[in-house]
Amino acid sequence: MINISNVGVRQTQFLQKAYKQKKLAHSYLFVDSDEERALNTAYWLACLFNCTGENKPDGTCQNCKQILSGNHPDVLLVQSDGKQTLGIDQIRPLKEELVKSPVESSRRFFFIKEAQKLTLSAANGLLNLLEEPVAPVVTILITNNSDQILPTIRSRTQIINFDNGKKRNGKTEILLENGFTQSEINELGNLEKWDQEIKYFYQEMLEHNSLALISAHKLSENAKLVSEQRYILIKLKLLAEQDLNDPLKLNLAAQMLKNLIEVDKMRLSNVNLRNSLDYLALRWK
Repeated sequence: MINISNVGVRQTQFLQKAYKQKKLAHSYLFVDSDEERALNTAYWLACLFNCTGENKPDGTCQNCKQILSGNHPDVLLVQSDGKQTLGIDQIRPLKEELVKSPVESSRRFFFIKEAQKLTLSAANGLLNLLEEPVAPVVTILITNNSDQILPTIRSRTQIINFDNGKKRNGKTEILLENGFTQSEINELGNLEKWDQEIKYFYQEMLEHNSLALISAHKLSENAKLVSEQRYILIKLKLLAEQDLNDPLKLNLAAQMLKNLIEVDKMRLSNVNLRNSLDYLALRWK
């Protein structure tokens, strides 16, 4: 749920100044480990433009309510809805909207949440949107890791970093670098049990132990959440990358990473976790 009281303080001050000076950019990249806060800030900006109250944006006027409820014709949100990627089919409607003039506002707002999930074709499809638009549009991409955004996109946006100097632990940092959102990390909770079970599965595969198939079934049955399923595959990759530094395990680790690339392709083709892990275990039988 959008909450424009939970926003980046420094960032809203910067945007408000740009708004008053009529110097808003036509495209921004919001980088924040807390993507919900960044999205709130994007909606705060849309409300600032449209608010009819005295203390803009107050979040209570009719225009603000319409925006925050997701029913304003000039404010569009694209998000993954739990999927692993944002594809060209989700971006194409924005390109169609690009040539349209605002309906009720002086400017349109396009928000793309979890922009790190954009496929290559979707990212390339955005480039025209991020150039000087025909109609008055502000496009805001939101990500937790700017390194996962194509350089061609980064160069076409004004980057606003929400990093407030808080030190994150190593595991959180690694997960963010691998495309997890802060809310997904919070959802995972204590990872010790997962880490142990995934390590057992990994070792059983390297040892060509038939128990690997049983472990694969156990992991897939326990992983109910999308974030848990993603974590299993990320952890396997990290274990293999770690073993690349061991001369005795180098070849095995390289083969494991090759197999995990195939698993990633399977997942993108909507193959479920159980079949994906079965494939992996059988490759090492």
